[in-house]
Amino acid sequence: MAAIAAGVDVGGTKIEVVLIDAAGVVIARTRRATPHLITEPAGAATASVITEALFELLGDDVSLPVGLGLPGMMTHAGVLAYAPNLPSGNGADFVHLMEAHRPGQRFVCANDADCAAVAEHAAGSALGFADFLMVTLGTGIGGGLFSGGKLVRGSNGFAGEIGHVVVDPRGPRCPCGNRGCWERFASGAGVARLAREAAIAGRLPHLVEQIGDPELIRGEDVTRAAQEGLPEALVVVDEVGWWLALGIANMAAILDIGRVVIGGGLTQAAALLIPAARKHLDGMVEGGEVRPPIEIVAAHFGEQAGAIGAGFLASQSYPS
Repeated sequence: MAAIAAGVDVGGTKIEVVLIDAAGVVIARTRRATPHLITEPAGAATASVITEALFELLGDDVSLPVGLGLPGMMTHAGVLAYAPNLPSGNGADFVHLMEAHRPGQRFVCANDADCAAVAEHAAGSALGFADFLMVTLGTGIGGGLFSGGKLVRGSNGFAGEIGHVVVDPRGPRCPCGNRGCWERFASGAGVARLAREAAIAGRLPHLVEQIGDPELIRGEDVTRAAQEGLPEALVVVDEVGWWLALGIANMAAILDIGRVVIGGGLTQAAALLIPAARKHLDGMVEGGEVRPPIEIVAAHFGEQAGAIGAGFLASQSYPS
């Protein structure tokens, strides 16, 4: 298998770097923790960590193109204008930052969820679908939209920031500054918040007994317990599924999507979250009794979809 590109997925907690072949098969990979050090210029700390990871996989070879998937509002020119879950990158021009570290290598930047959508449309769970929505559940919620077989980026490049659709105006404060954004309820951070609230309210007694302090309950604890069949944890997962369905219903009313692909860091919990969302969706979406069913499926490439799609975009083997 010959590598055609490197793909980088920068998330709120980790940076995934892969080498892919023409079919999107991962040949090699490495992972780093995402730095959140505010620097001048913006994004310099993140660029340094990406450089270290690329050197691990490629050494000094700069012949392969590199795609970067970044969390937030990406301009058509490739500048990360605003990133609520990566504030150290606000305003960063990662192409120029990376070219300074690795002269002669070609870099392409795009929104991370757009990259995931590209991967799934090219060779994954959206193969053959002209109209679908990619929903990435990680630290926040990202979105990538395909319409008529093409990636929709909008007039500024900012299309798909679905995690910041407000679903509860009196809800918890979001890093973007608003209250009650969808990602406060159905992302990894949302699962953690709902889990802590349930534990403090006494709705997770067995988990609290195991861990010892309700304040220490994490989202991973709840999903693990739900996978093991603990009824109290399944109730919390069902609540997250309700919030996930609510956001999907809102998106369906605007976009008339036929398929939703769920990816991101919470992919490992998809076997629980997707059935929970399906259960609630028909009762929420307009005309649910007459509308063709909206399919909700897990990403074929799992949490690596963003990095793989970034590699596809960089290789120019896929239309942007």
